[in-house]
Amino acid sequence: MQHVTLNNGVKMPVLGFGVYQIPAEQTERAVTEALAAGYRLLDTAAAYGNEEAVGRAVKNSGIPRQELFVTTKLWVQDAPAQDNTRRAFETSLTRLGLDHVDLYLMHQPYGDVYGQWRAMEAVNREGLAQAIGVANFYPDRLLDLILNNEITPAVNQIETHPFFQRTADQDLMREHGVQHQAWGGFAEGKNDLFTHPVLAGIGEAQGKSVAQVVLRWLIQRDIVTIPKSVNPDRMAQNIDVFDFELDNEQMAAVAALDTGTTLFFDHHDPEMVAWLSKRRLEN
Repeated sequence: MQHVTLNNGVKMPVLGFGVYQIPAEQTERAVTEALAAGYRLLDTAAAYGNEEAVGRAVKNSGIPRQELFVTTKLWVQDAPAQDNTRRAFETSLTRLGLDHVDLYLMHQPYGDVYGQWRAMEAVNREGLAQAIGVANFYPDRLLDLILNNEITPAVNQIETHPFFQRTADQDLMREHGVQHQAWGGFAEGKNDLFTHPVLAGIGEAQGKSVAQVVLRWLIQRDIVTIPKSVNPDRMAQNIDVFDFELDNEQMAAVAALDTGTTLFFDHHDPEMVAWLSKRRLEN
């Protein structure tokens, strides 16, 4: 497994296993199978409702804790966010059954962002979160957070796939030492991704699947990715992407697929902002 080094020296696997939209009752088995396949980065969130199942799989795996990289995420908190964030973090730790997480992300750029971030800085300083970062931050919000706080986010996890490539976002992140991480790397199959002629043609030339081509494309862009599957065969296929490389022509062919537009939801849309900002979880 290849790793990236975050801006505070923490090493993070470049490819991991995501559990978004895996029902809680299926999560423990899926994570157990993913760990058996060789995944060591696990990505969950309070909002996913499956932290406890992830924790059970980790506990029962027998894998030394230091070999695992566990990420979870903070949902939107009201003021006083510093108190609420600490409570939410401790709840996540309890559900996971861990004494620390390797990465704690602010899940959305809403609520009392500054209060949330300062509480996250505190858990980072205490060693309870080895690294802290954000998710779904567009460049303006990310830069504002960087310029007005002490700790620069180690990671920004954003929608990134062949149809929404986020090149300008990545340029800004590189400038400020923030690691780009992708969610939705397969675009959930939208735009016929798995049968797309460009991606399928590259796959045929490489003797690889479209999924493997997409993951390899992300990795070659130095983007951490967290594919999800509940199928053990696909889990094994998705992690088998370190024995080939896309050449410059193939990378350029994928680059030409960029539409520059989200396929899921726009964080600048007032209706989406209102919906996300109103949703609350029990801490």
